[in-house]
Amino acid sequence: MLDNKGSFYIIDAILAVILLLIVFLVINATITMPTHDYSYETRDIKTAQDIMELLSGKVDFEDESFISEISAILSEGENSKESIREVSKISKSKLDSYDLENYRLVETNVLNNVVLASRGDWDNAENISVATRTYGEYSFTLSTW
Repeated sequence: MLDNKGSFYIIDAILAVILLLIVFLVINATITMPTHDYSYETRDIKTAQDIMELLSGKVDFEDESFISEISAILSEGENSKESIREVSKISKSKLDSYDLENYRLVETNVLNNVVLASRGDWDNAENISVATRTYGEYSFTLSTW
């Protein structure tokens, strides 16, 4: 009789351990399951923000940022077609140096949405990320896709 009770206790203990392992594995599987993460869909937002941060940043206090340079050219040229062409040339060169596939740089405040530099098919663009920086009265919007 003692042997039968001991066998039942052993089987009962083994079943309890197996049940605990199953519960642990289910919880572990639930925790580690991949979930839909929105950061994967919006990964390009950082690209536009990062590029615009580079364009508006300075290395030290004596440097001039790219955004301030093109703002000065437009301001000194009184927003003439020549100054816009010069800024467009400089902007295209600068943005091409970042190896962007598709981009569009627009001045939205003073020049009323004049496209300064562009690469790619804007009309069929998808997943557009946008960053805007203002310098003086000029407001520049960079779109990447």
